[in-house]
Amino acid sequence: MWDEVRSSRLAKFGAVTAASAISLVLLRKWIAGGVCRSQVRLNGKTVVITGSNTGIGKETAQDMAHRGARVVMACRDLSRAEKAAAEIRQLTGNNNVVVRHLDLGSLYSVRQFVRAYAASEDRLDILINNAGVMMCPKGLTEDGYETQLAVNHLGHFLLTNLLLDKLKSSAPSRVVNVSSIAHDGGKINFDDLCFEKTPYDSMVSYRQSKLANVLFSRELARRTKGTGVTSFALHPGVIRTELGRHVEAWYPTLRVLLAIPAILLMKTPWEGAQTSIHCAVAEGLEEKSGCYFSDCAVKEPSPEGRDDLAALRLWEVSSKMVGFKEKN
Repeated sequence: MWDEVRSSRLAKFGAVTAASAISLVLLRKWIAGGVCRSQVRLNGKTVVITGSNTGIGKETAQDMAHRGARVVMACRDLSRAEKAAAEIRQLTGNNNVVVRHLDLGSLYSVRQFVRAYAASEDRLDILINNAGVMMCPKGLTEDGYETQLAVNHLGHFLLTNLLLDKLKSSAPSRVVNVSSIAHDGGKINFDDLCFEKTPYDSMVSYRQSKLANVLFSRELARRTKGTGVTSFALHPGVIRTELGRHVEAWYPTLRVLLAIPAILLMKTPWEGAQTSIHCAVAEGLEEKSGCYFSDCAVKEPSPEGRDDLAALRLWEVSSKMVGFKEKN
């Protein structure tokens, strides 16, 4: 009798364990999200990726190199970037991977990068605006702008505009802006973009900067319509990268507490890079210029992310802030 009871309990335990394992596998697959299936080659093409020495930027750079592109890794930390570039060259067999200095928190550095790029590169087929900071303590850049707005939006805004002629001459070309689902609930506070009048909130600032990415991409698509340049914004997913280092610094036990859940509930950098790669290379996206993507598919952005008047106003305000004048 006891043997029968024990066997029954073991059978139930085995069934529950198997069901749990299957559920975890399905959950993990769902969290991993979409995968770029495009087999497009990029031989003869040039790709610029900001912040590509780590995380999804590095994974994106490695994929572009695998496809045969000339990859320009635009990074602030040159030593880390050179190390990452060496790894990518070794893994892909593509020696056409170079590092260039770019500090998006410095408008001077952005202009220096573009000058050097124009002097050394013949074309630009894909620009991936990937670099960013997340929920950092309040700070001002050398230009006097709040750090998250400056690095996540203003630096990329100026970079893209200064490289636009190169993108147009290389058309068909693409601009890929890495935003976030955090743009949902964000607001562009045109009266106080840099928190000079209101108390600084790192999440409010982050949401504003990510919403700015979506609106910038939308307005860029409108302005480049018919030129062969297309523009896309995207949410890469919640990823295990260094981006959340400021949050972990404030709550040092968070890393330990979330270590195991993070493995199950967050994307790896490779998984997080898939939507960036999809927007950069997938065929047939020309009619989707200005759209917002998540998990390698078009998704509806928040209502704030569809506000064309706000997008136009942000473009005009950003132009003044970075000192950019469009050619007539």
